[in-house]
Amino acid sequence: MQVIIWSLRLIIFFLFASFSAMNSENITLYYFEDRSIEIPLSVVLLVFFALGVFLTIFTTSRCPTAER
Repeated sequence: MQVIIWSLRLIIFFLFASFSAMNSENITLYYFEDRSIEIPLSVVLLVFFALGVFLTIFTTSRCPTAER
């Protein structure tokens, strides 16, 4: 079972790595008045994905463990 889980993890990792390699062009993010920053699209996607995971982990309620 562990082999299957690790295989799936590797497949997902390589899918994300190939997706980020294909989307490596720079984009311009504008903020405030005339300020902007140019960063690769893959970095923006990674940041927003990580932010979504972070917010999901800390905003979902956890079931308390049963005391024995």
